[in-house]
Amino acid sequence: MWIETVAALPGKAVFQSPAAESSLTRCAAVLGRPLPADLVALLRESDGIEGEYGDGIVWSAERIASENRSLRENADFRFLHMPFEPLLFFADAGNGDLFALLSAIDRPDVFVWDHETDSRTWVAPNLATYLEWWLTGRIEA
Repeated sequence: MWIETVAALPGKAVFQSPAAESSLTRCAAVLGRPLPADLVALLRESDGIEGEYGDGIVWSAERIASENRSLRENADFRFLHMPFEPLLFFADAGNGDLFALLSAIDRPDVFVWDHETDSRTWVAPNLATYLEWWLTGRIEA
């Protein structure tokens, strides 16, 4: 479903092989909570989606785990930014800003974290709409 939906959209999307169940399990363990159902379903079809210039429209399960762990464990960030724990980063804008879900409260909305201002701004009501709006240019980096 996800590959067909994204492939039908304008813009270039490069799909990866499906994520291994072990990668999904390891990702959830690193994050300390289950991944949102839509994200799991997408990763089971394609373990990440890249855009035309190699930007991470959706990261692999392994990258989701490592990026979130790195941001949460960075001691300097605790003094520079609001807490990252409520956010589940899953993609980047290619300019340092990151896209996130609020999986801690089981909310489907997608937010962008601005790395310069530490703001967290709503960008889409769900993962499917995020993909549509990103690939059609409604969401810009």
